[in-house]
Amino acid sequence: MNRIKKLFSEKKEDVLNIFFTAGYPQLEDTPTIIKALEKAGADIIEIGMPYSDPMADGPVIQESNGIALDNGMTIKKLFEQLESIRDEVSLPILLMGYLNPVIQYGIEAFVKKASELGVDGLILPDLPMQEYEDEYKELFEQHNISNVFLITPQTSLERMKKIDSLTDGFIYVVSTNSTTGNSSKEGVEDHTAQYFSKVREAKLNNPTLIGFNIKDNASFKNACQYLNGAIIGSAFVRLIADAKSDLEERIIQFVSEIKE
Repeated sequence: MNRIKKLFSEKKEDVLNIFFTAGYPQLEDTPTIIKALEKAGADIIEIGMPYSDPMADGPVIQESNGIALDNGMTIKKLFEQLESIRDEVSLPILLMGYLNPVIQYGIEAFVKKASELGVDGLILPDLPMQEYEDEYKELFEQHNISNVFLITPQTSLERMKKIDSLTDGFIYVVSTNSTTGNSSKEGVEDHTAQYFSKVREAKLNNPTLIGFNIKDNASFKNACQYLNGAIIGSAFVRLIADAKSDLEERIIQFVSEIKE
């Protein structure tokens, strides 16, 4: 069974997905961060594949993309770093990125290689739903890779249901219309609460995780009141920005504080 499906078959609430950018802060930090996140008690690991124009991401993650690219990170290098990761890590692993570099690598070759390395899912925000259904769904299913779609406050119930029908992992619920890490507001505003309630009341078949502007214990717990869990990205990337020998220690403390 795909590890994402297995996780949600065993855990229905307070699921913590942590995002970081591959090759950041240092090129070879990727395996260290993955292993530290499992040790710390994260539930899902989401690895960003650096791209020069990460349109869905805010300034913190955009900056990490630029630094990682300058460090020499590529899809090929990331795959090399993941070569033996399944010898030590059992958590679900997702790759998040943009369609252009994946197309340049070759989508069939990319999906096949990701599957061989034990990757469980992909998040490609700029992959159109219809294109996925018509051209790639069978390929993803053949290699046991879950495609994770995003929904936003503007997503209609009809489209939500369609996305649900094409999903076999979880649905990424974007909490706001801003990019990641761009909100200074605390808590969940009324209109956001109504949106989360709308998603919950849709009774989707797939689990749902809230992402964008989840940054600490309070915002994580707020999100978990509504749906199955939440995704933390910018706050974690910010945490590891200048980490050196204390990288693992920082990660363990951060996850512990989120889940306390």
